[in-house]
Amino acid sequence: MIAMLPFPDISPEIFEISVFGMTFALRWYALAYIVGIILGWRLVVRAVRTPRIWKNNQPVMSAEQVEDLLFWVILGVILGGRLGYVLFYQPGFYLSNPLQILKLWQGGMSFHGGAIGVIVAGFYYTYRHKIAKISTGDMICLGLAPGLFLGRIANFINAELWGRATNVPWGVAFPTEAAQFCPAIEGICARHPSQLYEALLEGLVLGGLLVWMAWRRGALKREGLIGGTFLAGYGIARFLVEFVRQPDAQFISDGNPLGLAWHMSGYGLTMGQILCLPMMAVGAFLIVRARRA
Repeated sequence: MIAMLPFPDISPEIFEISVFGMTFALRWYALAYIVGIILGWRLVVRAVRTPRIWKNNQPVMSAEQVEDLLFWVILGVILGGRLGYVLFYQPGFYLSNPLQILKLWQGGMSFHGGAIGVIVAGFYYTYRHKIAKISTGDMICLGLAPGLFLGRIANFINAELWGRATNVPWGVAFPTEAAQFCPAIEGICARHPSQLYEALLEGLVLGGLLVWMAWRRGALKREGLIGGTFLAGYGIARFLVEFVRQPDAQFISDGNPLGLAWHMSGYGLTMGQILCLPMMAVGAFLIVRARRA
């Protein structure tokens, strides 16, 4: 018998209340976004209040400006993340059901779309206030790791975005019906906990590296080094995890030819890996640029 770990008995909902016949629930996924944003905001505020880690002891902006920028970052994450999921992952479904785009509580957010949204928001804010764009990007990237870590933990609690079937001892028996179908290994439905792999690599490892670089190696004094390291580091981590992460159902469904075209590319890359390639390229460019400056 192949060893596997049972899925923990954790409800996706923390609590539920009814008011005037309407039911409201707080889910771990929503709490992860809230706490991740707060922790990232506090980390960035601490950075701008530590002049010695910036070039010429001049932070790119004040703590008050960080709070002002936070609104635009949140807007970019939500709009970009949702529209990215719609365009990158399920365009056919949402074109046929446009009202479903508004149902954020049902899930469906793309990190890559959220990243584009944050970049657009950052460019708008820095252009409006005449602030250095790349240094602002460094600052924002420094604060992203807590949200990535908590978001992947929430994905695990939701029993979503699970990995491919496996017989490794730490494989998890996810409770969802789709996850229980594992014909490749004769019905033994243990799967890689790919959400936890991503939480470790994208959240703890990458986040710890960026903090060490900023406070111990003076990385914020080299414009683009933190941002480039984040983009390249996230791209590499996500690219590797995609090898054990189950492709989204729409990419292996006969009902979505566009998805199949992406997934069944000549190089056998998943959509997540394809989207990581430009991230790694831009990240590498920024790192080289920063080290030559």
